[in-house]
Order: sequence, then structure tokens, then C-alpha cells
Amino acid sequence: MTFTEARFIRGAIAIMVWGVLWVSPNTGMAESKEDESLAARKADAKEFFSKRVTPFIKKYCLECHQNRRPTEAGLTFDPALRSPGHAAFSEKWKKSAARVKAHDMPPDGLDQPTDQERKMFAEWLEKVKYLSPKDPGPFVIRRLTKTEYGNTLHDLLGVDPNIVDSLPDEVSGEGYLNSLSPLQLEQYLTISQKVLDQVLAPEGEPPTEIQKQLFGESPTSETDIQATARKVAQSLARKAYRRPPSDAEIDVLLKVFDLGRKNNLSYQASSRLMLKAILVSPQFLFITPAKEIQADKGIVPLDDFQLASRLSYLLWTTMPDDELMALADQGKLHELPVLEAQVTRMLMDPRSRALFDGFGAQWLKLGNLHDRTFDPEKFPQMTADMRTAMYDEARLFFESIVRENRSVAGFIDSDYTFLNENLATLYGLEKTVTGPEMRKVKLTNGNRGGILGMPGVLAATSFPNRTSPVNRGVWVLEQVLGDHVPAAPPDVPALEKQDQKQVAKLSLRERTELHRADPVCANCHRLLDPIGFGLENFDAIGRWRDQDDNGQTIDASGELPGGKHFSNPRELKAMIAEHKAKFSRNLVERLLAYALCRKLEGYDEIVIDELMQKIAKDNYRMQTLITEVVTSYPFTHRRIE
Repeated sequence: MTFTEARFIRGAIAIMVWGVLWVSPNTGMAESKEDESLAARKADAKEFFSKRVTPFIKKYCLECHQNRRPTEAGLTFDPALRSPGHAAFSEKWKKSAARVKAHDMPPDGLDQPTDQERKMFAEWLEKVKYLSPKDPGPFVIRRLTKTEYGNTLHDLLGVDPNIVDSLPDEVSGEGYLNSLSPLQLEQYLTISQKVLDQVLAPEGEPPTEIQKQLFGESPTSETDIQATARKVAQSLARKAYRRPPSDAEIDVLLKVFDLGRKNNLSYQASSRLMLKAILVSPQFLFITPAKEIQADKGIVPLDDFQLASRLSYLLWTTMPDDELMALADQGKLHELPVLEAQVTRMLMDPRSRALFDGFGAQWLKLGNLHDRTFDPEKFPQMTADMRTAMYDEARLFFESIVRENRSVAGFIDSDYTFLNENLATLYGLEKTVTGPEMRKVKLTNGNRGGILGMPGVLAATSFPNRTSPVNRGVWVLEQVLGDHVPAAPPDVPALEKQDQKQVAKLSLRERTELHRADPVCANCHRLLDPIGFGLENFDAIGRWRDQDDNGQTIDASGELPGGKHFSNPRELKAMIAEHKAKFSRNLVERLLAYALCRKLEGYDEIVIDELMQKIAKDNYRMQTLITEVVTSYPFTHRRIE
């Protein structure tokens, strides 16, 4: 990129960034008429809070957690007492209830609630949502992730998606960082230059066939040049912005084109400059609405073009295809039968692999499997090929549940998986599975099957040199059942800090039980340790074993709350599978948060309740779950100022 071109493009970018009318979230809430049932629940929640929760907080919490003094863990209940249903307090209520339930709070030495009072405080989580007004939640015009950006460049111009490798890796979904730094903008400029160098001929050389498709033949007269440039700008912008461009946006692009012409650039070079401006424009880098909405509207449905992009980037991690755009043009995509049909079509398309790579791997915590450290002497099997096979097993299994529209219960307990010869060695099936390709394999061992017995998951929840019953227990409680497990106190020593001579002959289970003798640790470990030890027959990379590293016979038995006993992973899986509704709700919450790129709060909980009723009627089938998320109120609506 020449100095002159760089000066032009930076000036054009400034015009475009500051010339865009951004739609920012409204601070107000829209009101809607509540049905009698919802109104009754709201009244009940108000009474429950005033008569039971408020006295509890004042008695046990407020002395430490208030505005008048430094608060513990940055938590103050003063504003929550005034507006308990405000969305800002949703996460605080969940964390507080989890700590009270675990007997972490109040601290030792202070008055302690009775078990009945603790149960009451946990019940508050089921009531507080009814104090929230109907609202789709905070709306942000979202920037494309690194993966989405690369895929969109590929679909738009045919370049290799890996052309974006210089950008930093990002975690998509809930908590996604939406900002754009000056350094990133420079990186986008560099990438756009590489893209143009790949698809367009250098100045002075005959234009390439892609180039002719993008810009057409060079016009001969100045009048024709201006008319042609406008048509090219409209065509390029519509594809790149994934919606019809406004007249103002086209005018900005033509200013960039005219800058080139005034500085003696040819039609092709000026068009190239205009395309570059498009590739670094906020309209390309962000998912923007198709039209401005009057500020007094409050809450409105997404326009069909924005809905097409939101859907496509969720399921395919790339721009909408021609069918989605045609439906948006016709104004039909928002119609429920049409939208549902598109979800089904898109899930059956190979591009829906993106749903696992973006959401599934994040949910199962497999995203960093390739980078995790394992002791090479103890686990020489953990090669790059083995890690890839572990990841692919989980991906193919996830895709089979989705595309075959199976019940989500299959994630917990299943009689099949996907293996190649390398991965089959961890299952003890190397004699029956040969070759490097992954294929569906029938399982006869009841301890296997489902995500709890999957080597990738078991490896992701282990330490480099040994298993971690605590990590595995926390993983099951949080990732599978959706429970909130409080973080360990900072002063609790790890097992490695124990007197090694004293524990030399103890099994890992005995060492952990010694660790949890500390009353500070006991309450949480009482629930999560049995689950972790129920999976202890699987070593740190998922191989079956009957003895631990010290030669001690493994005891995988345990008891869950309610007095249910198990003696092996098969029985543990069966017990967890009984919580199908709880597991399904956790999956719905995670997928909706991922789709919205934000934490769920306030009215979202009522939406989840409604979705769960519909999903349960269809036996918790995965396509139904995804479709209900896509057609939900928060996904299809937005706040405006």
C-alpha cells in the first residue's frame, strides 16, 4: 500500500466510522400487558421478597455487604434491596444463593441461618425473575469474531479464511469483547491489502475474472464511470454489509472512489480503493441494522436482514447465503414457519460444524485441548494427532445428536461414539477399529458412551500428571447440570502442599478426603467429590484403569444428595441422565447466552421457562432446542433509543 493510498483510505475510514448512525441500547424498559398468571407470580415474588428475603439479608448479609463500608467481594445488597428485579442483580442473586447453599456464607463466627432459611433463600432465584419487565435485554451491534471475519472474506471474495491468522484469537459468545482498538484497525487494513492482492490484478495489468465480476469492464467516458461506480458500490456494499446499503453509505463509498480519480488513479484502481474501504468499514466488521428506527419505538423486531445475519453467524459462523438473503428481500424470514424451516436446513448443512466449533467446544471446555500440557513420560500418547481425534470425536458426536434430532439425554448416556485407530487405543478397541479415519462405533461397555466418558473431556478436566476428581466434579455440576460452584477460598492449600511423607501411601481419594476435613472446604466437596470419584476409573487421558498411580484399587462408589448410591461410572451416568430437564435447561441457557453474546438476566429467565415447556413436549430433542432459541423473543427483538 503506497503512502498516498494509505492517506486516502485512512481519511475515508474516518468519514465512515463517524458518519455511521449507531443504534445503541436504550436505558429504558418497554412495558407490555401481562397475563393474569404472570401478574399473580409477580405479586407473589414481591411479597416473598419483602416478608422473607429482605429480613434474611438484613440479618445475615447487610453488615458486611452494604454501601456504608467496604464490601466483601465487591458485593453490596443496598441497591438490590431497592430494586430486586433489576437485570443488573441477576448474577449477584445466583452467586449469593450458591454461597449460602454451600454454607460459605455467612462466614464462621457470625450468626448462621437454619437449613430452612438457606433453602428459602435458594427458592428466591425462582421468584425474582417475575419482577423483571418484558425486555429482550441489552442490544449491542456486534463485531465479527476472528473466525467469522475469515469465513466472510472467504465467502465474499474466495480467499483462504486463514488470511486472518495475524488477528488475536477470541472467545465468541457470552462475554465476547466487542470493541475495536486502533491496533486491530491497522491489522484489518493489512489483511484487506492482502485480500486485494490475492483477488485483483496489480495496476497496469489486465483485470482478473474475479475483478471483472466485482467491478465490470472499465467505462470509457467520465459520465459512464460515475454511473458504473455507483452500481458497483451498491453491489459490493449489499454483499459485504449483508443488507441493502443506505444512500448515505453509498455516497461515502463514492467519495472514496472520487478521491482516487482526483489523484489520477484509474477506474480499476479507484474501485479497488473503494472495495478496500468496504472491507475495513464498520458496516462490514459489525452486524448492523438495515434501516434506522424511530427513537420512540422502544422495542422492535429485528429487520429480516439483521435476523438473517444473526442466524447465519450463529449456525454457520459466516455471512448469510443466497436463500437467506432472498427471504430477507421478500420480508418473509421473520415468519415463524419460514424461520423454523431455515434452521432445519442450515443444521443439515456441513457448514453447521461451526456450531460445535464455536459453541459446543466452548461448552465442553475443549477449546484449548490442543494447547494443554501433559507429562510426556506418563502420557506419550498425547500427540497432536491424538488431540485432534479427541476433539473430532466430541464434534462428530455433537453433530450426530443435532442432525439426527436426538434427545439431549444422548449427550449423557449413549451406546455409540466416533473413533479412529489412534483414539480406539484409549477405549481398548484397537483390534476392531483400524485406520486413521473417524467412524461411528457401537459401544458395549456401559461405562463408556456420552460426554462423561469421553477422553477429550476427561483430559480437559485433568492435571498434566494426574486426574482431578475436583475438576471433574465441578465440570459435571457446572457444564452439565448448570449449578453454580463457589470458587475455593484463596488460602486453601492444594493437594501437592500436603505433607508428602504423611500421604505417600494414601490413594488420591484418601488424600482428597483428608483435604476436605477442613470445614471451610467440606460443604462444597460433599457434593462435587462423589461425582469426581465416580469417574476416577478413567485416567488423566481417558483410559480405563482399576488401580491408581500408587497401585491402590480405585473406589468409584459414592452417594448423591437424596441418598442415591452408585458404584461405577455407568451407574453415575444413569443418575445424572435422570436430570434431563435440568441438563436441557442448562444447555438452553448456555446456547441463548452464546447466541446473544451476553449474560442472561432478568426477563431472560421467564423466556427460558417458556422455551422449556415447548422443548419438554418434544422429548428435549436437540433441533427443537436450537429452533426455540432462534425463534425466542430476545433473539428476534432488540431495544432501541
